[in-house]
Amino acid sequence: MHKTIPFLLAVLFLNVSVVCAQDDDDVVRVNTDLVVLNLTVTDKAGQYVKALKKSDFKIYEDGVEVTPDMVSSFSVHESPYAAVVLLDSSGSMEARFSLARSAAIRFLDGLRPEDVAAVYRFDSKVERVQEFSGGRDLAPTAYAIRAKGMTALNDAIVEASKTLAERPEQRKAIVVLSDGMDTYSKASSEKALESALAVGATIYAVDMSSLEIAGSTRQQSAAQLKGFAEKTGGKFIATPGGPAMRDAFTQIADELGHQYTIAYRPLNKKRDGKWRAVDVKVSREDLTIRTRKGYRAPK
Repeated sequence: MHKTIPFLLAVLFLNVSVVCAQDDDDVVRVNTDLVVLNLTVTDKAGQYVKALKKSDFKIYEDGVEVTPDMVSSFSVHESPYAAVVLLDSSGSMEARFSLARSAAIRFLDGLRPEDVAAVYRFDSKVERVQEFSGGRDLAPTAYAIRAKGMTALNDAIVEASKTLAERPEQRKAIVVLSDGMDTYSKASSEKALESALAVGATIYAVDMSSLEIAGSTRQQSAAQLKGFAEKTGGKFIATPGGPAMRDAFTQIADELGHQYTIAYRPLNKKRDGKWRAVDVKVSREDLTIRTRKGYRAPK
């Protein structure tokens, strides 16, 4: 009997365009005739599974099966990815910013020759530190950053999404290193999430909040970061220090290059902006697919 698993890591749309609204509220809008699903499949040992065939998967959109003739492509390959690293440089991160910077370096060190990453900082504003490149070193300007100001986390995710919308890579990720407490953004957390979903970006969030912070406050900050990660099919890393963090960043970089890609034509072609629930069934019950649960149709 087949095991139903909501599909993974990113729903990526083709033909993405970024539009700036008149009220300066940046909007990421998507025009598409094709939905591309990137899936990460692992076995019980946590190893990537590479031997599955197209026939091992079944896709359901709003409970209706996507027929084989609607699937335009299927592949498994180690494709390149584009990532944006977001460094929280707000005042609340003062004691931990050097740790966050070291984590960013660890991630960059895991890039393959074909991968690219950009680095942004955010406090009361969002500022680019490093353009997209395959370089393994952090730009010298990153070492002069001093933690200060408020926290515009949501705005930073919106800006990262806009930047990724211009990239040709199918694998797209946003890596957030933050204590998670947004105190300054114009954009809501819902707007930030929708922006990431619109460009097929998966969010990997590292909780940099201090253990000394009061319990309820720390829980709230962690919950926001965890929500971003889970709803985009990414990972939430709760332990920011030591070997756990170093291993996590190695795993993130490795994972982004090992996914199946299935592209299909949407069953519902209405441009109504409504949510489309997507499930994937896989024939082997011993496998796990990390996933989000759908995508939002364009308007």
